[in-house]
Amino acid sequence: MLQLLKSCALTFVFVSTTFILHAQNLLQGTITNSEGNSIETATVSIDGTKVATSTNNEGKFSLQVPSGKNKISIRAVGYLTNKKEITSSDLQNGLAVTLESDNRHLEEVVVSGTLKQVSKLDSPIPVEVFTAKFFRSNPTPTIFESLQNINGVRPQINCSVCNTGDIHINGLEGPYTMVMIDGLPIVSGLSTVYGLNGIPQALIERVEIVKGPASTLYGSEAVGGLINIITKSPGSAPRLNVEAFGTSWQEYNLDLGGKFNVGTAQSLIGANYFNYNNPIDNNGDNFTDVTLQNRISIFNKWNFARKDNKLFTLAGRYVYEDRWGGEMNWSRKYRGGNEIYGESIYTKRWEMMGAYDLPTTENLTFTFSVNGHDQNSVYGETKYIANQKIAFGQLTWRKEIKNHDLLTGLAYRYTYYNDNTTATVKASNTHLPGLFVQDEITLHPQHKLLLGARFDYNSIHGSILSPRVNYKWNSIDKTQVLRLGIGNGYRVANVFTEDHAALTGARDVVFEGDLKPETSWNGNINYVKKFYAESGSVFSIDASAFYTYFDNKIIPDYESDVNKIIYSNLDGHAVSKGLSLNLDWAHTSGLKAMIGATVMDVYSVENDIKEWQMLTEKAMGTWTIGYTIKPLGINVDYTGNLIGAMRLPVLGAEDTRPDKSEPWSIQNIQLSKKFNNGIEVFGGVKNFLNWTPTKGGIEIISRAHDPFERINDPNLLPFDPSYVYGPNQGIRGFLGFRYNIF
Repeated sequence: MLQLLKSCALTFVFVSTTFILHAQNLLQGTITNSEGNSIETATVSIDGTKVATSTNNEGKFSLQVPSGKNKISIRAVGYLTNKKEITSSDLQNGLAVTLESDNRHLEEVVVSGTLKQVSKLDSPIPVEVFTAKFFRSNPTPTIFESLQNINGVRPQINCSVCNTGDIHINGLEGPYTMVMIDGLPIVSGLSTVYGLNGIPQALIERVEIVKGPASTLYGSEAVGGLINIITKSPGSAPRLNVEAFGTSWQEYNLDLGGKFNVGTAQSLIGANYFNYNNPIDNNGDNFTDVTLQNRISIFNKWNFARKDNKLFTLAGRYVYEDRWGGEMNWSRKYRGGNEIYGESIYTKRWEMMGAYDLPTTENLTFTFSVNGHDQNSVYGETKYIANQKIAFGQLTWRKEIKNHDLLTGLAYRYTYYNDNTTATVKASNTHLPGLFVQDEITLHPQHKLLLGARFDYNSIHGSILSPRVNYKWNSIDKTQVLRLGIGNGYRVANVFTEDHAALTGARDVVFEGDLKPETSWNGNINYVKKFYAESGSVFSIDASAFYTYFDNKIIPDYESDVNKIIYSNLDGHAVSKGLSLNLDWAHTSGLKAMIGATVMDVYSVENDIKEWQMLTEKAMGTWTIGYTIKPLGINVDYTGNLIGAMRLPVLGAEDTRPDKSEPWSIQNIQLSKKFNNGIEVFGGVKNFLNWTPTKGGIEIISRAHDPFERINDPNLLPFDPSYVYGPNQGIRGFLGFRYNIF
């Protein structure tokens, strides 16, 4: 009897299993990204069940699907979740799914915070990452203009005639921000104002931004933060890349990129050419609204194959720019004269940089950069001839010991500077050796502590110490991250290389005492929360609070004497504090939105008097909203910013111009479409609200009718082009194309 029961049970199990297997269907397929590359280890699961599998190294998968209606979800790190209902055709012919990149994913790789490649999630330092795709939503000829749609970051125009500018981060001016290429300090000194142009956009992989002091790792100039421009690797770049566009103002921009191999070495080469030669005076002040420019830049990067995957990379860049602005009838024959006013700037700049892993068992890396910057400028009849050379070298050693990730390094920076101003009696040679150490301690899989300190010895100003402490916590599912940080920064100022207002010749420059290095203490809190909806959409919140306290801050005084700019160390303190919020949303329907806002208070206190910092807004907002019309294959991008009121440098009580700006906004719209032959066409309208600083009849240039001040009238204000706070270029259309061959 017992034997009979066992036989019946086995028969029942066999029949049931056979029935279930017959009731299931085999689903096979391939998962790729938008560029056609296979995605390895993507997860394919059947909704409402525990049935799941992963793709192999060719992006292929197979799994048994129960009979009836089923929906599957495809997920992969760095991509938006794709949900799809299985059809009979999918079962018969196989399934091909393309995942769209989630460019704001927490697992993006960053290097700027700790000098090593880590995921954005694991970095104890909050780092914001913006890919080349983000910048394509509003194509521009320079990285300077591209940053206008990033929350807390604002390109500032410093001169209404020659349109030079710098980058503000959380209200701090350009000299407080270090700009780097591939982690190496390149843009500094003179090029803080002039060198942000001419970086070929076609070669940019991503841009990393750290808000807050980074002097512990990067030394002087990284007080307010840093911008790290990461170029493409020759191995992953397209074989040919072409991007060209023009505007209705007759601006023309061309980006070329490509790669080739020489033996085991891979090379990436790119060039940028920009031309604008169409003087326009829409505001009727007889001065060009936008500076005319002729610029060419060439970039070349080499990666050399070595044993054990050791790194060896070399890169170089050359930029030549000829720009001028001034009275509409100005030409080169008037350069440097006092007949017709013009500001003309010739810039020649070269750079070399590289990184080399030493052939040792220890993790030793030597990085270097050298650059030269020659500038020949005239502002009316005032000439400014300057030459700057910077050499930087750094040897780092990384060692992992249990839960400690140690990084220590020796650095040396040499700066040569000379110009023809009376303030520069002889050429300066500044030596800046430094030593830094950092320990990233993993207290627990959810807790990390970063301790760091840097010691620099400036040959002019002596010893400078820059410590920092950072803490990071993340939830078990890694959808929440909390970061706390406190650190010290410092900056050695050179007025003539950083402040265009000191060069215009419109005012006398006065120094009160020797300028001492500025120092700062910064504290910040950052919280990130990511939500995943069943529909496959992703929503994230990134909120920060920051507070920076300055000693010895150098603030130009425009108001004590309208004929002078007075530079001195503040006899008191200065503060930059605020809150920042970023909201990201990406839906499977093709709708994406990145919206940010920052409120801040930047001020100085001297003799118990609190003063709002000049040319600094108290609030700003940015947005990038995109939608893909899938049936037509057309992408729609709507980008813009809203900048709050700021205090402006008026020339005393007699100046009729407002001493405070009205809130203003630059908004853009773009349509783009990709074709199967690799060509992408894009076009749209920039600044479609047609906003300029002269709205309402405001004259932004004081005494524009008499720039050389020949009229002997004590009631007239001095000539002054420094009253400018936003781009003086109105509405314009644009049209262009991109072509990539992989």
